[in-house]
Amino acid sequence: QPVDDDDVDVACERQRVLRGDADSDIQAWCLKCCFATCQVYKSRKMGRILAVDRLCLGVRPGECFGLLGVNGAGKTTTFKMLTGDECCKPDSAHVYIFSILKDLLRVQQSIGYCPQFDALFDDLTAREHLQLYTRLRGIPWKDQERVKKLELSKYADKPAGTYSGGNKRKLSTAIPLLCSCVLQDEPTTGMDPKARRFLWNLILDIIKTGRSVVLTSHSMEECEALCTRLGIMVNGRFKCLGSIQHLKNRFGDGYMITVRTKSSGNVKEVVRFFNRNFPEAVLKERHHTKVQYQLKSESISLAQVFSKMEQVVEVLGIEDYSVSQTTLDNVQRQLGAAGGSAPWWRAVPIAAHLQFPESAACQHGVECSDQ
Repeated sequence: QPVDDDDVDVACERQRVLRGDADSDIQAWCLKCCFATCQVYKSRKMGRILAVDRLCLGVRPGECFGLLGVNGAGKTTTFKMLTGDECCKPDSAHVYIFSILKDLLRVQQSIGYCPQFDALFDDLTAREHLQLYTRLRGIPWKDQERVKKLELSKYADKPAGTYSGGNKRKLSTAIPLLCSCVLQDEPTTGMDPKARRFLWNLILDIIKTGRSVVLTSHSMEECEALCTRLGIMVNGRFKCLGSIQHLKNRFGDGYMITVRTKSSGNVKEVVRFFNRNFPEAVLKERHHTKVQYQLKSESISLAQVFSKMEQVVEVLGIEDYSVSQTTLDNVQRQLGAAGGSAPWWRAVPIAAHLQFPESAACQHGVECSDQ
Protein backbone atom coordinates (compact mmCIF):
# COMPACT_ATOMS: atom_id res chain seq x y z
CA GLN A 1 0.00 0.00 0.00
CA PRO A 2 1.23 3.55 -0.62
CA VAL A 3 2.84 5.27 2.33
CA ASP A 4 1.00 8.30 3.63
CA ASP A 5 3.44 10.10 5.92
CA ASP A 6 1.82 12.41 8.45
CA ASP A 7 4.78 14.77 8.68
CA VAL A 8 6.58 16.66 5.93
CA ASP A 9 10.03 15.97 7.42
CA VAL A 10 9.37 12.22 7.49
CA ALA A 11 8.22 12.35 3.87
CA CYS A 12 11.36 14.29 2.85
CA GLU A 13 13.59 11.73 4.56
CA ARG A 14 11.81 8.90 2.76
CA GLN A 15 12.25 10.64 -0.58
CA ARG A 16 15.92 11.30 0.19
CA VAL A 17 16.55 7.61 0.80
CA LEU A 18 14.44 6.34 -2.12
CA ARG A 19 16.04 8.78 -4.58
CA GLY A 20 19.46 7.48 -3.63
CA ASP A 21 20.63 10.69 -1.96
CA ALA A 22 21.36 8.67 1.18
CA ASP A 23 23.71 6.36 -0.72
CA SER A 24 26.53 8.72 0.24
CA ASP A 25 25.71 7.89 3.84
CA ILE A 26 27.01 4.35 3.36
CA GLN A 27 30.41 5.44 2.08
CA ALA A 28 31.49 5.49 5.72
CA TRP A 29 30.40 3.55 8.77
CA CYS A 30 26.77 4.41 9.02
CA LEU A 31 23.26 3.06 8.58
CA LYS A 32 20.60 3.22 5.88
CA CYS A 33 17.31 1.39 6.18
CA CYS A 34 14.05 1.37 4.29
CA PHE A 35 11.59 -1.32 5.30
CA ALA A 36 8.98 -1.97 2.62
CA THR A 37 7.31 -4.63 4.74
CA CYS A 38 5.93 -4.48 8.26
CA GLN A 39 6.73 -6.44 11.38
CA VAL A 40 3.53 -7.87 12.86
CA TYR A 41 3.09 -9.77 16.10
CA LYS A 42 0.07 -11.88 16.97
CA SER A 43 -1.67 -11.80 20.33
CA ARG A 44 -4.59 -13.88 21.58
CA LYS A 45 -6.32 -10.86 23.08
CA MET A 46 -5.44 -8.13 20.60
CA GLY A 47 -4.98 -10.11 17.39
CA ARG A 48 -2.39 -8.73 14.97
CA ILE A 49 -0.18 -5.98 16.45
CA LEU A 50 1.76 -3.81 14.00
CA ALA A 51 5.16 -3.16 15.60
CA VAL A 52 7.11 -1.57 12.71
CA ASP A 53 5.41 0.04 9.72
CA ARG A 54 7.65 0.82 6.71
CA LEU A 55 10.31 2.98 8.33
CA CYS A 56 12.72 4.87 6.10
CA LEU A 57 15.87 6.47 7.49
CA GLY A 58 19.47 7.28 6.63
CA VAL A 59 21.97 7.89 9.44
CA ARG A 60 25.01 9.91 8.39
CA PRO A 61 28.61 9.33 9.49
CA GLY A 62 29.37 11.03 12.78
CA GLU A 63 25.68 11.31 13.66
CA CYS A 64 23.94 10.25 16.85
CA PHE A 65 20.31 9.53 16.01
CA GLY A 66 17.77 9.26 18.85
CA LEU A 67 14.84 6.90 18.47
CA LEU A 68 12.12 8.00 20.88
CA GLY A 69 8.67 6.74 21.72
CA VAL A 70 6.58 5.25 24.50
CA ASN A 71 6.85 1.60 25.48
CA GLY A 72 5.44 -0.48 22.65
CA ALA A 73 6.14 2.06 19.90
CA GLY A 74 8.44 -0.36 18.01
CA LYS A 75 11.93 0.85 18.89
CA THR A 76 13.36 -2.46 20.09
CA THR A 77 11.73 -4.34 17.22
CA THR A 78 13.42 -1.97 14.76
CA PHE A 79 16.79 -2.81 16.30
CA LYS A 80 16.05 -6.52 16.14
CA MET A 81 15.18 -6.23 12.45
CA LEU A 82 18.47 -4.43 11.77
CA THR A 83 20.54 -7.03 13.61
CA GLY A 84 18.72 -10.02 12.09
CA ASP A 85 17.16 -11.17 15.36
CA GLU A 86 13.70 -10.73 13.81
CA CYS A 87 12.89 -12.29 10.47
CA CYS A 88 11.94 -9.60 7.99
CA LYS A 89 12.29 -8.71 4.34
CA PRO A 90 13.68 -5.20 4.15
CA ASP A 91 13.48 -3.58 0.76
CA SER A 92 16.79 -1.76 1.22
CA ALA A 93 18.67 -1.90 4.50
CA HIS A 94 22.42 -1.41 4.63
CA VAL A 95 25.10 -1.06 7.24
CA TYR A 96 28.18 0.39 5.59
CA ILE A 97 28.04 -1.27 2.13
CA PHE A 98 26.50 -4.54 3.31
CA SER A 99 22.86 -5.47 2.73
CA ILE A 100 21.01 -6.91 5.73
CA LEU A 101 19.09 -9.22 3.41
CA LYS A 102 22.09 -10.58 1.47
CA ASP A 103 25.12 -10.04 3.74
CA LEU A 104 23.71 -10.51 7.22
CA LEU A 105 26.91 -12.04 8.62
CA ARG A 106 29.00 -9.09 7.42
CA VAL A 107 26.41 -6.71 8.88
CA GLN A 108 26.52 -8.45 12.24
CA GLN A 109 30.31 -8.13 12.25
CA SER A 110 29.97 -4.37 11.75
CA ILE A 111 27.15 -3.68 14.20
CA GLY A 112 27.54 -3.34 17.94
CA TYR A 113 24.20 -3.88 19.68
CA CYS A 114 23.39 -3.27 23.33
CA PRO A 115 19.97 -4.80 24.12
CA GLN A 116 17.58 -3.57 26.78
CA PHE A 117 18.68 -6.31 29.16
CA ASP A 118 22.28 -7.25 29.93
CA ALA A 119 23.57 -10.08 27.72
CA LEU A 120 26.67 -11.13 29.65
CA PHE A 121 28.31 -14.43 30.53
CA ASP A 122 28.27 -14.76 34.30
CA ASP A 123 31.46 -16.85 34.37
CA LEU A 124 33.55 -14.44 32.24
CA THR A 125 35.32 -11.41 33.64
CA ALA A 126 35.15 -7.91 32.15
CA ARG A 127 38.61 -8.39 30.66
CA GLU A 128 37.58 -11.69 29.08
CA HIS A 129 34.36 -10.18 27.69
CA LEU A 130 36.26 -7.40 25.93
CA GLN A 131 38.94 -9.77 24.71
CA LEU A 132 36.32 -12.14 23.32
CA TYR A 133 34.44 -9.48 21.37
CA THR A 134 37.56 -7.77 20.04
CA ARG A 135 38.83 -11.11 18.71
CA LEU A 136 35.47 -11.88 17.10
CA ARG A 137 35.63 -8.57 15.24
CA GLY A 138 39.35 -8.62 14.47
CA ILE A 139 40.12 -5.53 16.54
CA PRO A 140 43.58 -5.25 18.14
CA TRP A 141 43.30 -5.96 21.85
CA LYS A 142 44.49 -3.16 24.13
CA ASP A 143 43.94 -4.58 27.57
CA GLN A 144 44.75 -1.84 30.03
CA GLU A 145 43.38 1.02 27.95
CA ARG A 146 39.91 -0.46 27.48
CA VAL A 147 39.50 -1.61 31.08
CA LYS A 148 40.68 1.78 32.36
CA LYS A 149 38.21 3.64 30.13
CA LEU A 150 35.39 1.52 31.53
CA GLU A 151 36.47 2.35 35.08
CA LEU A 152 36.26 -1.36 35.80
CA SER A 153 39.90 -1.92 36.75
CA LYS A 154 38.86 -3.00 40.24
CA TYR A 155 36.49 -5.62 38.82
CA ALA A 156 38.42 -6.53 35.67
CA ASP A 157 39.33 -10.05 36.84
CA LYS A 158 36.10 -10.85 38.70
CA PRO A 159 33.24 -12.85 37.12
CA ALA A 160 30.50 -10.67 35.66
CA GLY A 161 27.92 -12.58 37.68
CA THR A 162 29.26 -10.91 40.83
CA TYR A 163 28.87 -7.35 39.48
CA SER A 164 26.25 -4.90 40.64
CA GLY A 165 23.49 -3.92 38.25
CA GLY A 166 25.17 -0.65 37.35
CA ASN A 167 28.53 -2.27 36.57
CA LYS A 168 26.84 -4.93 34.47
CA ARG A 169 25.09 -2.24 32.50
CA LYS A 170 28.33 -0.31 32.07
CA LEU A 171 30.04 -3.38 30.59
CA SER A 172 27.04 -4.18 28.37
CA THR A 173 26.95 -0.68 26.89
CA ALA A 174 30.72 -0.53 26.38
CA ILE A 175 31.02 -3.78 24.40
CA PRO A 176 29.16 -2.47 21.30
CA LEU A 177 31.31 0.66 21.30
CA LEU A 178 34.08 -1.52 19.88
CA CYS A 179 32.19 -1.64 16.57
CA SER A 180 31.78 0.88 13.78
CA CYS A 181 27.99 1.19 13.83
CA VAL A 182 26.50 1.25 17.32
CA LEU A 183 22.91 0.49 18.34
CA GLN A 184 22.14 1.27 22.00
CA ASP A 185 18.75 0.30 23.43
CA GLU A 186 18.21 2.42 26.58
CA PRO A 187 21.92 2.25 27.47
CA THR A 188 21.95 4.20 30.75
CA THR A 189 19.04 2.47 32.46
CA GLY A 190 20.05 1.71 36.05
CA MET A 191 23.27 3.72 35.96
CA ASP A 192 24.24 6.22 38.62
CA PRO A 193 24.81 9.86 37.52
CA LYS A 194 28.60 9.49 37.38
CA ALA A 195 28.49 6.36 35.21
CA ARG A 196 25.82 7.93 33.00
CA ARG A 197 27.94 11.02 32.39
CA PHE A 198 30.95 8.79 31.70
CA LEU A 199 29.04 6.89 29.01
CA TRP A 200 27.80 10.14 27.45
CA ASN A 201 31.37 11.37 27.08
CA LEU A 202 32.39 8.02 25.60
CA ILE A 203 29.62 8.19 22.98
CA LEU A 204 30.52 11.79 22.11
CA ASP A 205 34.14 10.74 21.55
CA ILE A 206 32.97 7.97 19.22
CA ILE A 207 30.83 10.36 17.19
CA LYS A 208 33.84 12.65 16.72
CA THR A 209 35.70 9.80 15.03
CA GLY A 210 33.01 9.62 12.32
CA ARG A 211 31.12 6.55 13.54
CA SER A 212 27.32 6.40 13.69
CA VAL A 213 25.26 5.81 16.82
CA VAL A 214 21.55 5.07 17.09
CA LEU A 215 20.09 5.01 20.59
CA THR A 216 16.73 4.78 22.31
CA SER A 217 16.08 6.49 25.61
CA HIS A 218 13.32 7.75 27.88
CA SER A 219 15.65 10.43 29.26
CA MET A 220 15.15 13.72 27.45
CA GLU A 221 18.28 15.06 29.13
CA GLU A 222 20.27 12.26 27.54
CA CYS A 223 18.82 12.97 24.10
CA GLU A 224 19.62 16.67 24.32
CA ALA A 225 23.19 15.89 25.41
CA LEU A 226 23.95 13.34 22.68
CA CYS A 227 21.59 13.37 19.72
CA THR A 228 22.03 15.47 16.60
CA ARG A 229 18.71 14.27 15.17
CA LEU A 230 15.62 12.68 16.66
CA GLY A 231 12.74 10.61 15.41
CA ILE A 232 9.62 10.02 17.52
CA MET A 233 7.86 6.71 16.81
CA VAL A 234 4.14 6.20 17.28
CA ASN A 235 2.56 2.83 16.48
CA GLY A 236 5.58 1.68 14.48
CA ARG A 237 5.96 4.80 12.33
CA PHE A 238 7.80 8.10 12.53
CA LYS A 239 5.57 11.00 13.53
CA CYS A 240 8.33 13.60 13.30
CA LEU A 241 11.98 13.83 12.38
CA GLY A 242 14.62 16.51 12.83
CA SER A 243 16.93 18.28 15.24
CA ILE A 244 15.88 18.97 18.83
CA GLN A 245 15.36 22.68 18.25
CA HIS A 246 13.44 22.01 15.04
CA LEU A 247 11.00 19.70 16.86
CA LYS A 248 10.53 22.20 19.69
CA ASN A 249 9.75 24.98 17.21
CA ARG A 250 7.31 22.89 15.19
CA PHE A 251 5.47 20.95 17.88
CA GLY A 252 6.10 22.94 21.05
CA ASP A 253 3.36 24.68 22.97
CA GLY A 254 5.18 28.03 23.07
CA TYR A 255 6.74 29.58 26.16
CA MET A 256 6.44 28.94 29.88
CA ILE A 257 6.69 32.17 31.92
CA THR A 258 7.41 31.73 35.62
CA VAL A 259 7.16 34.78 37.91
CA ARG A 260 8.20 34.95 41.58
CA THR A 261 7.08 37.99 43.58
CA LYS A 262 8.47 39.55 46.75
CA SER A 263 5.23 38.96 48.68
CA SER A 264 1.99 37.04 48.25
CA GLY A 265 0.09 40.32 47.93
CA ASN A 266 1.82 41.09 44.62
CA VAL A 267 0.53 37.89 42.99
CA LYS A 268 -2.92 39.36 42.31
CA GLU A 269 -1.31 42.33 40.53
CA VAL A 270 0.76 39.97 38.37
CA VAL A 271 -2.38 38.02 37.42
CA ARG A 272 -4.15 41.25 36.43
CA PHE A 273 -1.11 42.28 34.37
CA PHE A 274 -1.17 39.01 32.42
CA ASN A 275 -4.92 39.25 31.84
CA ARG A 276 -4.49 42.73 30.35
CA ASN A 277 -1.28 42.26 28.34
CA PHE A 278 -1.35 38.53 27.52
CA PRO A 279 -5.05 37.62 27.32
CA GLU A 280 -4.23 34.40 25.45
CA ALA A 281 -1.89 33.20 28.24
CA VAL A 282 -3.07 30.18 30.26
CA LEU A 283 -2.48 30.06 34.02
CA LYS A 284 -0.78 26.74 34.87
CA GLU A 285 0.30 27.15 38.48
CA ARG A 286 -0.25 29.57 41.36
CA HIS A 287 1.46 29.05 44.71
CA HIS A 288 2.01 31.70 47.41
CA THR A 289 4.51 34.01 45.65
CA LYS A 290 4.87 32.08 42.40
CA VAL A 291 2.74 31.95 39.23
CA GLN A 292 3.35 30.19 35.94
CA TYR A 293 1.73 30.91 32.57
CA GLN A 294 1.82 29.15 29.23
CA LEU A 295 1.94 31.43 26.19
CA LYS A 296 1.62 30.39 22.54
CA SER A 297 4.66 31.46 20.55
CA GLU A 298 2.55 32.25 17.46
CA SER A 299 0.73 35.07 19.22
CA ILE A 300 3.75 37.06 20.40
CA SER A 301 7.51 37.21 19.92
CA LEU A 302 10.07 36.53 22.60
CA ALA A 303 11.34 40.11 22.39
CA GLN A 304 7.86 41.47 23.15
CA VAL A 305 7.56 39.20 26.19
CA PHE A 306 10.80 40.46 27.70
CA SER A 307 10.00 44.07 26.81
CA LYS A 308 6.67 44.04 28.63
CA MET A 309 8.01 42.12 31.62
CA GLU A 310 10.98 44.46 32.12
CA GLN A 311 8.64 47.47 32.25
CA VAL A 312 6.77 46.17 35.32
CA VAL A 313 9.46 44.36 37.33
CA GLU A 314 9.71 47.14 39.94
CA VAL A 315 6.04 48.19 39.77
CA LEU A 316 4.65 44.71 40.48
CA GLY A 317 7.30 43.77 43.03
CA ILE A 318 8.71 40.94 40.95
CA GLU A 319 11.67 39.18 42.57
CA ASP A 320 12.64 37.31 39.39
CA TYR A 321 11.06 35.75 36.33
CA SER A 322 12.05 33.25 33.64
CA VAL A 323 10.89 32.44 30.12
CA SER A 324 11.56 28.91 28.89
CA GLN A 325 10.69 26.95 25.80
CA THR A 326 8.55 23.83 25.76
CA THR A 327 10.59 20.77 26.74
CA LEU A 328 11.24 17.81 24.50
CA ASP A 329 9.27 15.65 26.91
CA ASN A 330 6.15 17.76 26.26
CA VAL A 331 6.64 17.36 22.50
CA GLN A 332 6.81 13.57 22.84
CA ARG A 333 3.70 13.44 25.01
CA GLN A 334 1.79 15.68 22.61
CA LEU A 335 2.64 13.55 19.56
CA GLY A 336 1.92 10.36 21.46
CA ALA A 337 -1.50 11.60 22.54
CA ALA A 338 -2.33 12.80 19.03
CA GLY A 339 -1.36 9.46 17.52
CA GLY A 340 -3.07 7.30 20.11
CA SER A 341 0.24 5.64 20.83
CA ALA A 342 -0.61 4.02 24.14
CA PRO A 343 0.27 0.32 23.79
CA TRP A 344 -2.41 -2.35 24.17
CA TRP A 345 -1.47 -3.25 27.74
CA ARG A 346 -2.15 0.31 28.94
CA ALA A 347 -5.80 -0.14 28.08
CA VAL A 348 -6.13 -2.91 30.69
CA PRO A 349 -7.42 -1.49 34.01
CA ILE A 350 -4.74 -1.58 36.69
CA ALA A 351 -7.29 -2.80 39.21
CA ALA A 352 -7.61 -6.01 37.21
CA HIS A 353 -4.02 -6.93 38.16
CA LEU A 354 -4.26 -5.96 41.83
CA GLN A 355 -5.79 -8.16 44.49
CA PHE A 356 -6.04 -6.52 47.88
CA PRO A 357 -6.97 -8.63 50.91
CA GLU A 358 -10.10 -7.10 52.37
CA SER A 359 -8.42 -6.37 55.70
CA ALA A 360 -5.41 -4.72 54.05
CA ALA A 361 -7.62 -2.68 51.74
CA CYS A 362 -9.73 -1.38 54.59
CA GLN A 363 -6.58 -0.65 56.62
CA HIS A 364 -5.24 1.61 53.86
CA GLY A 365 -8.57 3.30 53.24
CA VAL A 366 -9.34 1.52 49.96
CA GLU A 367 -13.03 1.07 49.26
CA CYS A 368 -13.62 -2.49 48.10
CA SER A 369 -16.14 -2.98 45.29
CA ASP A 370 -16.76 -5.25 42.32
CA GLN A 371 -15.39 -2.58 39.99
